[in-house]
Amino acid sequence: MKSPTWVRLTRALDHQHTFCVPESLIKGLGTGGIGLCGEFGISFPVGYHDAQPGETFPKLGVGLLTRPENEYHDFAADYELKPFPVRTQKGHDRIVYEMDPLPCRGYEARLRKTVQIRDNILEISCELENVGTRPLHTNEYNHNFIAINGQPAGPGYMLRLADGLALTPDDLSPLGIRSDGAVCWKSPVSAEFLCPAPGPFTATGPAWELIHEPTGVGVKETVDFPIAHLDLWCAPHVIAPEVFVTIALSPGERQSWKRSYEFFKPAVNGAPNNQSALPEQNRP
Repeated sequence: MKSPTWVRLTRALDHQHTFCVPESLIKGLGTGGIGLCGEFGISFPVGYHDAQPGETFPKLGVGLLTRPENEYHDFAADYELKPFPVRTQKGHDRIVYEMDPLPCRGYEARLRKTVQIRDNILEISCELENVGTRPLHTNEYNHNFIAINGQPAGPGYMLRLADGLALTPDDLSPLGIRSDGAVCWKSPVSAEFLCPAPGPFTATGPAWELIHEPTGVGVKETVDFPIAHLDLWCAPHVIAPEVFVTIALSPGERQSWKRSYEFFKPAVNGAPNNQSALPEQNRP
């Protein structure tokens, strides 16, 4: 769906730059996700472990899934699905999704998700309310499938993380850590890999900034919640810094969180143009 928000974002950057790519370039592989798409419960989905095979459990943001015989949840597997009802409201600068629950063994949550554009900033706000009778314990993150101007993952990219966040690449990883603490790519990415930055981290604010250094074009994500942990997932055509938030709601409680993405390019004729939101010591 090509919503008005994406049209406004393109216009804000003068139609010169692109950022979002599919998870996979091969039709039929992966989840079909594109760009800044979110997911709940990749590591501990609500209600899976106390569901019997054949019973349902809620995949927040999607619907009720039927548990198979598997002891452990496989987020990439196919499940029988009963979708949640969704209401959509569109405005000139935003789109709002409201998702109602379906009865599921006391696990019920109402989700409101708003995507809004302000100049070169895209905001994704979520509010989750536990309207069931059992606690909700899970997590949420955005995949952030990014390739700036379609450039493949490899040398030329620089990723800077906020203070307290640190990746630990192994000897086989194409990643390197520069003397200033920034993450770089020593070689082109030839296969998928995942590199974690274990948490938790209590600070909120700018979480990461990805720049294609030959052009100076970049994107940064700022969050208003304590970061549970960060994973960097890469494939040959995509770089995906994934920031996780922990969700813990007793019946009747609500939790809200927001992600802001700032898309920027170099200054024009010496004039400031979308300056970095990272603290001075974290800027490239």
